[in-house]
Amino acid sequence: ADKVKAGSREAIQQLQQRGIEVYMLTGDNFATAKAIAKEAGIQHYKAEMLPADKSAFVKELQNSGKVVAMAGDGINDSNALALADISIAMGKGSDIAMDVAGMTIISSDLRKIAQAIQLSAYTVATIRQNLFWAFIYNIIGIPVAAGLLYPFNGFLLNPMIAGAAMALSSVSVVSNSLRLKYRTIKQ
Repeated sequence: ADKVKAGSREAIQQLQQRGIEVYMLTGDNFATAKAIAKEAGIQHYKAEMLPADKSAFVKELQNSGKVVAMAGDGINDSNALALADISIAMGKGSDIAMDVAGMTIISSDLRKIAQAIQLSAYTVATIRQNLFWAFIYNIIGIPVAAGLLYPFNGFLLNPMIAGAAMALSSVSVVSNSLRLKYRTIKQ
């Protein structure tokens, strides 16, 4: 029987706690698949699947309106990885799996998938913050630089001050992005 990788059960629990339905698709026989799924805490599994079957299952999930993330490490997973909305290659897998995947996790530790999802959420939040502040800056800065206040109080923005403000805006966006480096990701 195949051995379940260390941390797999914990990784499955982390994903399920996030509301993610986990499916195991394997080419192994039903008895082995059932035992591995039970040990790993996976409720949904499919056994004796060929690469085309995995791809068809990904399509089936997508057709039912689900966003599908696929994690795999072998040649048999490459077609399904290519079809998935989010594809994750596990780093100690085949080169073709890494080539078609949108993300490669360097280790084979499945817990890194939940960490990658968390980092992605932090990144998207940071992008939204940066866009918000850049938008606010431009809503205020461009009209003032164009002379909007001149008819009311005679104020004209010196172009050097406008350039410095634009540079400061870029520095603030970069600084906000650098905060990601110090974010704590659950292990």
